[in-house]
Amino acid sequence: MQTYLARRLLFLPGLLVGISLISFSLLNLAPGDPAEILLRLQQPGAEAPREAVLALRQALHLDDPLPLRYGRWLYGAVHGDLGTSYRSGKSILHELGQRLPATLLLAVASLAMALALSLPLGIGAAVWRGSPLDGLSRCLGLLGTSVPSYVLALTLMWLLAVKLHWLPAIGYGDPQHLVLPALTLGAGVSASLMRLTRASLLDVLAQDYVRTARAKGVREGTVIGAHALKSALLPVVTVLGMSLGHLLGGAVIVETVFGWPGVGKYAVDAIFLRDYPVIQGFVLYMAVIFLCINLAVDLAYRWLDPRLHFGRQAT
Repeated sequence: MQTYLARRLLFLPGLLVGISLISFSLLNLAPGDPAEILLRLQQPGAEAPREAVLALRQALHLDDPLPLRYGRWLYGAVHGDLGTSYRSGKSILHELGQRLPATLLLAVASLAMALALSLPLGIGAAVWRGSPLDGLSRCLGLLGTSVPSYVLALTLMWLLAVKLHWLPAIGYGDPQHLVLPALTLGAGVSASLMRLTRASLLDVLAQDYVRTARAKGVREGTVIGAHALKSALLPVVTVLGMSLGHLLGGAVIVETVFGWPGVGKYAVDAIFLRDYPVIQGFVLYMAVIFLCINLAVDLAYRWLDPRLHFGRQAT
């Protein structure tokens, strides 16, 4: 375990440098001049003078060679400084930290809704295969994975906020504001978890050791809960970890639709403004979270199935 963990941590810096280099290169190939966009925001409707654009580009160091700009940014990132935003002039790490709690709250609420719906339905569909519950779970799983999040978001907003006036359409602060975006995100995650739980549990229930436990007269609830479910959760944990990483990445469409002030909306605003340092900092920030979640998922495998071993086996 210690050897595997040390090897993963050893590769972490190289992965982060590679991710940052790719994102930095792609950003600077995108069309649009950040200096010109910022000047147009300051004077809406007016054409930005060429002299002012050149002066702002020089002030933002946009005329420096790309290797120099990347090296300067990487040096700061290694020392805990992701730079400052072109638009606000504030520390990017500070602004990401301010918005992360909102995204974390939305992610946790979405996963809680997804687990509360998917696990009971997935387990029930596997135990009572071919029943109406099984048919319902498969229909819900297909619907949840095929409907885009923005379509579901607008549909729920129109139905529950505009027509029925049960919930606020946009905003942040009250628990009621959390329901619609969490329900939208949780629906897609729930569909994947439900289908995977059903398929994985069906596969485990067909194993020899499960049939042996049943032949010995072990109660069905014990067979499922103590023997089958723990092994069936291995692939579910993988999807759960990836889903959490996706949600912490901001679920940018949902946050934008509902006006949720998280890191996803922050990144979308930065993309429209060509705020390169913000986008670069966001990519690195999320890459660290994704890699940490991947590592946590791998370590969770060892707890769910002690037969699994990490690192090179002894021969």
